[in-house]
Amino acid sequence: MKELSQQAESALSGTPQQWHDIDWCRVQRNVRGMQIRIAKACREGKWRRVKALQRMLTRSKSARHLAVRRVTENQGKRTAGVDRVLWDTPDAKWKAANGLKRRGYQPRPLRRVFIPKSNGRERPLGIPTMTDRAMQALYLLALAPIAETKGDPNSYGFRIERSTADAMGQLFVCLSKKASVQWILEADILGCFDHINHDWLIANVPTDKVVLRKWLKAGVINKGQLQATDAGTPQGGIISPTLANMVLDGLESQLKQYLGVTRAKKLKVNVVRYADDFVITGNSPEILENEIKPWVEQFLAERGLRLSPEKTQIVHIDQGFDFLGWNFRKYSGKLLIKPSKKNVKAFYGKVKEVIDTRKTARQEDLIRLLNPILRGWALYHQPVVAKQAYSRMDSKVFLKLWRWAKRRHPNKSLEWIRKRYFRAVGDRNWMFATTVLDEGGTKREIALYSLASTPIERHKKVSGDYNPFDLSMEEMGEKLRMERMLKKLKYRKQVTSLFQSQKGLCLLCNQPITKETGWHDHHVIYRSQGGGDSLGNRVLLHPICHQQLHARGLTVCKPASSEALFKA
Repeated sequence: MKELSQQAESALSGTPQQWHDIDWCRVQRNVRGMQIRIAKACREGKWRRVKALQRMLTRSKSARHLAVRRVTENQGKRTAGVDRVLWDTPDAKWKAANGLKRRGYQPRPLRRVFIPKSNGRERPLGIPTMTDRAMQALYLLALAPIAETKGDPNSYGFRIERSTADAMGQLFVCLSKKASVQWILEADILGCFDHINHDWLIANVPTDKVVLRKWLKAGVINKGQLQATDAGTPQGGIISPTLANMVLDGLESQLKQYLGVTRAKKLKVNVVRYADDFVITGNSPEILENEIKPWVEQFLAERGLRLSPEKTQIVHIDQGFDFLGWNFRKYSGKLLIKPSKKNVKAFYGKVKEVIDTRKTARQEDLIRLLNPILRGWALYHQPVVAKQAYSRMDSKVFLKLWRWAKRRHPNKSLEWIRKRYFRAVGDRNWMFATTVLDEGGTKREIALYSLASTPIERHKKVSGDYNPFDLSMEEMGEKLRMERMLKKLKYRKQVTSLFQSQKGLCLLCNQPITKETGWHDHHVIYRSQGGGDSLGNRVLLHPICHQQLHARGLTVCKPASSEALFKA
């Protein structure tokens, strides 16, 4: 438990007068309490009550504060819309939160940008203004409990505490046994985000219809020209992934109703979906081709979507198929999941580009650029059969770095180059490593991340019926969050130790620290005042709480019991 001085406590518990006065513990509690009530009413089918609770939530100050906090802390906080406005000061955030109102609201057109895709093409993104992003975040707070409650059990994309590894785990359950299904319909939707039918969305998504229509019809500014948006939801909007998910929800449940639950089980029909990518299993290619595929096409046609003829195919498990960067295939009756060739090629292309474009960079800078890329790819494939891929990729990266080093010193001997850039680390003799000086002037060694050193760890799949807004699953959710955060922090031992000692909570607002919220490593006694880097002088705080602590002149003491004491 943290203790606040009387002055700080009264300031935080009263009506806030500025951004840093907001009591985020109270805000989170108010919003989550309302979301739980919305989910409960949704499960009971009380849609008039759902609508009333949604209206209450979107008009509350707590929800408006949380919406502004989300758009000013996520990755897009430095990307402006067509109005070129950013909320980068506490005053701007405070005024924005007070100005989020439905009456008179008119969204601005989206700013069109393009990002490269893995196949060489470009993906169009629509960047809303900060105001429109905050309004979408506000209404998403009221829509998320319904999306989670009504979502298909085996839909894993853009949902709380669900990931690609969960989708992989479900496919392993469906395909790994000797008596498991043999045939798979590998489906791909053609331009899902760009072709969703607006009329279907407005008629079927339980949110404010007037505001939703305004977002869908806002238009796009591309090369200075205003273009109308007659279909689709823009990739880049905060609420777009949830809308796309709700469009495809029912693919699993309605298919099984169409076939009949008993018949679907007999035919071994399983649906696993991640966003707009999905696979459907069946015990024969005829069932998939003549009965299931036509039904899926009709299901999608009602929503303005259709399957891609080139990427949709029916395959046997012995032939294998790619899904979410993995290849699923049975070898002599045993299912092995490996990194797909396409994924490996794209990853090496990214590493190669980093090395080729930094021919004159310092070795330590190149290592710092490559390590997050290497570690991220290795951890993504950690739950599957990836050791061979790791070793092969380590070899290719080594050869690329060896050529990089030789090019820099054409007149030096190979032995000189080896000693200059490579050294023995542990039981390995050819590690790309160097010595650097810390801020304190002490020397330490940094080395390139070794893919082959990544241990293979099986992923524990989330339960298909998990609902983060169901109070009966609160304990399951807390356990799941802690396990996944500790796994994410596994290679950052000091942060892991702090996270465990704080039971995964921010010590200022007492709310969970998650991958979405992020965290700051705060020094109790500032380093400029002689404070050290020991764990006894550090705590983890939310970024917004860290800013609030400094803005309000609070200090934090960390007693021996690891409980925090905040005072003005």
